[in-house]
Formats: sequence, C-alpha cells, structure tokens
Amino acid sequence: MDKKIWELISSVRQSSPLILNITNYVVMNNSANALLSIGASPIMSHAITEMEEMLRIANALVINIGTLDENWSKSMLLGAELAMQMDKPWILDPVGAGSTTYRSNISDQLLQFNPTIIRGNASEIMALAKYHNGNTKGVDSCNNSLDAISAAQYLNNKYSSIVCISGEVDIIVSMNDIYYLKNGHALMTKVTGLGCSQSAILGGMIAISKDVILAALAGMALLGVAGELAAAKSAGPGSLQLNLLDKLYNLTESEFIQTIQLSK
Repeated sequence: MDKKIWELISSVRQSSPLILNITNYVVMNNSANALLSIGASPIMSHAITEMEEMLRIANALVINIGTLDENWSKSMLLGAELAMQMDKPWILDPVGAGSTTYRSNISDQLLQFNPTIIRGNASEIMALAKYHNGNTKGVDSCNNSLDAISAAQYLNNKYSSIVCISGEVDIIVSMNDIYYLKNGHALMTKVTGLGCSQSAILGGMIAISKDVILAALAGMALLGVAGELAAAKSAGPGSLQLNLLDKLYNLTESEFIQTIQLSK
C-alpha cells in the first residue's frame, strides 16, 4: 500500500491537476503554495458569476468554510451542486462546524451534495454527525480523533464520503476499513491553516485518482510525513512553514517509505 500511495503522489507531480479552491482568507496563500509544492495547479476563486466555467476546467473542487459569510456561502453551495452535477470530485473542510449555528447549517446544506472526501478535526466531524459530545474551541478541536470514529462511520454511511479525521493520529474511515496514520509533529499545531493545506492536498490527489481511499491516504500521509521531516530541522513555527513547503516539493520515495506509519 505504501508503494501505491507514493505512485499517486508522483503522478500528481507529473500531471499537475487544476484544483479550484473556495477557501478562506487566512489560508489562501498557504493552500496555494502547498498545491504548487506537490505539483498541482491552484485556482483560488469564489465568484458566483464564473463558478460554472471554473468548474468545467478544474479537475477537483475544495470547499473550506473558514471565513464564512453570506456571499461566500452562496458560492460554496453553488460550487458543490455543480460539482455533483458534473461528477467532479470535491472536498469539504467544515472549519469550525458546531461552533455556531450558522456554520452548522451551511455544513449541513453542503453535505447534501455528497462530498467525495470530508476532512476535519474530531470536533468538526462529530458536529457534522450531530454527536453532541463534540466540543470546539473556535476552529480548534477539543476531542481526540479516536472519539470521532463512530461519527465518521455515520457520515460515510449516509453520504458515501470517505472521512478523514485529523489529529495526533490521523484516521481515514471508509465503508469497510479504518486506517490510522501516526505521522506529523506537535509543532505543526503552532502553524495556522495546516489542516486547510491538507484538504487542498487531498484535492490534488482526488483530482487524478478514481480510487478515493487511496487518494485520501495519499493526501493525509503526504502532509504528515513532510511535516514530521520538516519539523525535525525547524527552530519554530516560522521556519516550519518554509521547511514544510520545501519538503513537500523535495520529498523522495525513500524518505516517504521509511517515514510513513500506516496501519489498519
């Protein structure tokens, strides 16, 4: 499986898929640079007027509700609806779901368009599934990723979405399997928007792979492995941001295979 994951990562570098991102102000630069570093081509656009044209040329869509407002929500809902109609793969990153009624309502509406992959922290995943013991602190999780497995299984069963739970242990939930990734580094929690970058990277993987589980594993593993290796030579959050982009760009097969910690 590790070899197949690397082959997909390499394919993204070679094919440069076009990823349409309706994302938030905080992470636009981070997400765009992460996509460029893995070999994908980002578009950061949220205009309703051009949404259909953009989606026709894009290979995948990433929706991130971080800086949500009334205008952006319309773009997101239209984008998700068009992606479903065009059979384009799309990622939902429900940032802060459960923290306000508005975020929860928009997330619920987006779910009706059957995202290919849902990625969030434990509290966000639990909020989507209406598991009321999920707690958020703003956009941060107050729950362990293991706490959200049942919620992820519920979402997978209801919407046929692969669900990725980010945390100290990253968990990927499909209909038949649960995968655990034990990569990453505590320093990554001190850099804003790395989860959002991970969702963007997932978009890069799903853009060229019909195997959604493989794409989910590749996207989650790539950031975890690169972050772990980058953190090892970083003095703090500032240098980590630079080193992470470099490692996403320069990561070798041998580094990846030696570092990935994937299990069922």
